[in-house]
Amino acid sequence: MGPTMGLEAVVGDIQEKGKREAEAIRVETQREVERILREAQKEVEAVKVEAERKVMEQIERVIGQDVSAGNLIVKRKLLNTQRELLDRVYQETLAAIGAMPESFHRQVLGEVLEQAAREIPKGTIFCNRRDLPVLRDLIAGKPAYSAYTVGDPIETEGGIIVESSGGGLKIDLSYRTYLDRVWEGGLKDAADILFA
Repeated sequence: MGPTMGLEAVVGDIQEKGKREAEAIRVETQREVERILREAQKEVEAVKVEAERKVMEQIERVIGQDVSAGNLIVKRKLLNTQRELLDRVYQETLAAIGAMPESFHRQVLGEVLEQAAREIPKGTIFCNRRDLPVLRDLIAGKPAYSAYTVGDPIETEGGIIVESSGGGLKIDLSYRTYLDRVWEGGLKDAADILFA
């Protein structure tokens, strides 16, 4: 074996050793890269989980606010609908009372005249155009009412308004005023029944 062969063998050994070391470094580097990637993946997962948690919290908060706002809107609409229904019932009740036959209005006018005479024995009585003949007939038919005069017709569904001679006292005995008193007193009960 000549010097060249010995040199070749040494170079071959060095090359082989270099390849083994390079392979060992490559394997170690690959392991390190994989370890770094695993760590990075864990961090990415942790960040992703935290981000998802925060997003879910935001969504839940927004949904909660939307639900609260939605509930408020629904409640407001419900209350408005209930109020509109009660207003319609009130108007229909008033119209139904006004549409009662003359015998009903005659009886009511007779009763409210008696009440008015106890409080204001002398003055002017106002009623709607429909009830003028009945009112004049009732006043003419009873001497206790001779101190009354009949005023110009007023806009009302029925009943009377009495004003004392000096104008210092006025009594509203109209259907609307009577219904208002009943309505205010019974509104809660009516609402409980209607919207229970």
